[in-house]
Amino acid sequence: MILGSLMAFDIGDVRTGIAVTDAMQIITSPLRTVTMTGNLAKDAGELVKVIEEHGPVTVVVGLPLNQHGQPGPQAAKVSAMVDALRARTTVPFVTLDERFSTAEAQRYLRAANVKGKKQRATIDQVSAVIILETYQQRERNRAASQS
Repeated sequence: MILGSLMAFDIGDVRTGIAVTDAMQIITSPLRTVTMTGNLAKDAGELVKVIEEHGPVTVVVGLPLNQHGQPGPQAAKVSAMVDALRARTTVPFVTLDERFSTAEAQRYLRAANVKGKKQRATIDQVSAVIILETYQQRERNRAASQS
């Protein structure tokens, strides 16, 4: 495992939620939500600014697969964004199946009694936290199975 912060994006048509870890990769926190314009170059530029500001060693991007685990139209949009980001930065990107992250984020926020506008404002960030924590758990499981 390479130490340094990790970052996750939950990329959507309207908003992208962002989460980060601390440098020891122990604490995962929601960072912010970026409003997307629909312009790939402009949106990629905004996300690169966040990457440069926080300097993660890896960025994990949620890939929305369909119920059968296959990429669909939204996954193609996310993949295009990842390609645009890779062209603008040397930080490695990893995609991760995020089919259930939004539903899990909704359950979490309901359990925390967060509703309405506040939920809409934070759900993308919570989804990014879930994506990042899922990635970290997968990496821990992989390391444990190799030892």
